Amino acid sequence: MKEFKTSDLGLAAFMFMRGLKLISAKKLPNGRFEFILNDEEDKSQALSIEYVSSEFCQFDNQVRTLKKILYSST
Repeated sequence: MKEFKTSDLGLAAFMFMRGLKLISAKKLPNGRFEFILNDEEDKSQALSIEYVSSEFCQFDNQVRTLKKILYSST
């Protein structure tokens, strides 16, 4: 089975929306996430490129910026 692994929540969600099947999702001891998706059809590279130039990526970046603002205010 060919797999695609990422710690990026936004990228994992995008690939899941585009049809890759989620095999596992977990939080690692170091606090990072790990998402593993089935990439049998070898779509992950093309989807990664599509994600970077999509509005979904821009949205995800804005959410991260807002979270940084909230966490730095406390």
